[in-house]
Amino acid sequence: MVERTFMMIKPDGVARGKIGEIIQRIEHKGYVITAIKMVRPTHELLAKHYAEHLDKPFYPSLVRYMTSGPVVAMIGEGTNIVTGWRMLMGETNPTLAAPGTIRGDLGREWSGDAIKNIVHGSDSITAAEYEISLWFS
Repeated sequence: MVERTFMMIKPDGVARGKIGEIIQRIEHKGYVITAIKMVRPTHELLAKHYAEHLDKPFYPSLVRYMTSGPVVAMIGEGTNIVTGWRMLMGETNPTLAAPGTIRGDLGREWSGDAIKNIVHGSDSITAAEYEISLWFS
C-alpha cells in the first residue's frame, strides 16, 4: 500500500554533511521525496511534535539538541514506507542499530544528555499525518 510519512534529518546529520548520503539511501530504497525543506525548529513546533514527551526528564535536552541547528524535513512516499523507513533508520540507539541502517552506520552515541541519532521517522500512519501537518502547511 502506498503511504506517506514524515522524515527528518536531525541537526547532527545536517552539521556533519550527511544530507546527500541519507537522501541517496531513501531513493535507493525506492521511496520518493515529495516535499523537502531545511528549517530551524522552534520551541513551539517541538512542543507539538514531541507532545508525549513534555513531562519526561529528557525533554529539555531533546529540545536543546533539536534547536542546536537546522534540520531537513521531508515527506516521503512509497509502498509501506512507514515501516520501511523505520527499518532503514535502524534502532533508536545507534549503538544497537544494525550495520547497514542509517543509525547503525552514521548515528552517534549519546552526547551529554541527548542521543544524536541523525534521523527521525513517524511511527504510524496517524503520526505521519499529524507530523506532516505540523512541519508542512
